[in-house]
Amino acid sequence: MRSRHEDVWIRTADPSVIGAVRRSAVALAAAAGFGENRTGQVAVAVTEAVSNLVKHAVDGVVLLRPHVERAGTVELVAVDRGPGIADLARALRDGYSTAGTLGIGMGAIARMASGWDVHSMPGRGTVLVMHFTADGAPGPPLRVSGMRRPIGEESVCGDSFAFVDTGTAITVLLCDGLGHGGAAAHASREAVRIFLDDPDAPPAAVLERVHRGLSHTRGGAAAVARVERETVWFAGLGNVSGWIAHAEGRQGMISQPGIAGHQGRHPRQYEYPLPRHATVVLHSDGLTDRWDPAAFPGLFAHSPAVVGATLLREAGSRRDDACVVAVRQRP
Repeated sequence: MRSRHEDVWIRTADPSVIGAVRRSAVALAAAAGFGENRTGQVAVAVTEAVSNLVKHAVDGVVLLRPHVERAGTVELVAVDRGPGIADLARALRDGYSTAGTLGIGMGAIARMASGWDVHSMPGRGTVLVMHFTADGAPGPPLRVSGMRRPIGEESVCGDSFAFVDTGTAITVLLCDGLGHGGAAAHASREAVRIFLDDPDAPPAAVLERVHRGLSHTRGGAAAVARVERETVWFAGLGNVSGWIAHAEGRQGMISQPGIAGHQGRHPRQYEYPLPRHATVVLHSDGLTDRWDPAAFPGLFAHSPAVVGATLLREAGSRRDDACVVAVRQRP
């Protein structure tokens, strides 16, 4: 069961960020109980990945945090716009070091990570996600990921999410607090608190509790999805978008008009079949609805973290808080 605090995205335009991110990685590894040798490997891998962004990326950003599915795991998300990597298989071979690309040293970086995933589109950019566990510790299941980004240069995001994974179902809440800043963040965090009080109720019942419970806040848009092996149950109030996406296209899920906490009918719950290998995506209106799976060849075969980071890069707006959650059940 996880809720998220602030995700801090660091721009990689200045070489000074390399040391700062390395120190943060060492601190996270130490806090998670990593041994000295493993902590050193994390430091080296993170340094190499961020150095690549500094040297070769266009609009590179990096996110370093405890993994949303397993707090004892360190996760690095590196995102850029730019030339991409034309031949990923070649980039993963030892000795590949063609100047001017993000493929430099990728094979060595991948070997030091406990798990990694990368998606790159020539002319569009690259998303690299790595996670690190202590020696002998289990890795995260990689079934769900969520990311947030505040408007402009603000430090507080008014969008929040939380999820509960029971093994047979993943239930997700996403709330977009009305407006942005501290008051919006308070509303969305209150929605998370209410959700976590009883996440096992049907999505419509959870959303009804959120609707009632946000009356003392400025309110917001909210949605709850329960993702089972072959079915998605969805209830939404306001402009949180819900999608079932795969390589061939996507299906939208119905959200009712209103503002959680202030106006709207009793939430209704809708049932949708979940095709095999599909990814369920929820996002706030900080991402445009106009993204198309066909524009991202191969993306929806990747992990939820890569899907979320790619959509945030391609569809996200800097003029609003943004939040995206991606869920993928085991086939």
